[in-house]
Amino acid sequence: MSVEILDKAIRRVPDFPKPGILFYDITGVFVNPEAFRYCIDKMAELYENSGIDAIAGIESRGFLLAAPLAERLGLPLVLIRKKGKLPGETYSCKYALEYGTAEIEVHKSDIQPGKKYLVVDDLIATGGTFAAAKSLVEAGGAEVFEFFGIIGLPELNYEKALAPVKVTTLINYNGK
Repeated sequence: MSVEILDKAIRRVPDFPKPGILFYDITGVFVNPEAFRYCIDKMAELYENSGIDAIAGIESRGFLLAAPLAERLGLPLVLIRKKGKLPGETYSCKYALEYGTAEIEVHKSDIQPGKKYLVVDDLIATGGTFAAAKSLVEAGGAEVFEFFGIIGLPELNYEKALAPVKVTTLINYNGK
């Protein structure tokens, strides 16, 4: 199986969520079992012997990728949620998106000091959400081992924004 199956499953939606944005819709991956299996298999290959202690998935599509990976690797799954969705005591971080602002949270009890976390979401654009997730992990005394996204938009310079943490993607697009 190759990355072509992934590329064919990703829909391009112009002018969403606002004019001038080309949105890469990953929902086609989830309805295509072969493409979804390709993603999880590649992720498992990348991280099965990496030494990570837990996987943190960013709401909401990051959950769909992080959960099967955590189960397959036998690791804890930590949910990074939008503000106001978690009932316990949380760490919180506000950040800028490429088309607005947002705030995310994580349960304080879910971040274990000294542990290494893989942070997962569907797409990496400017890196703002990932940088905020890193702040949450570090607030708990832990470390972000690596950032992972199915799709990367390298023309938006996320690698520079997220350095020195390594960023891995399965497919990259340059606005086309």
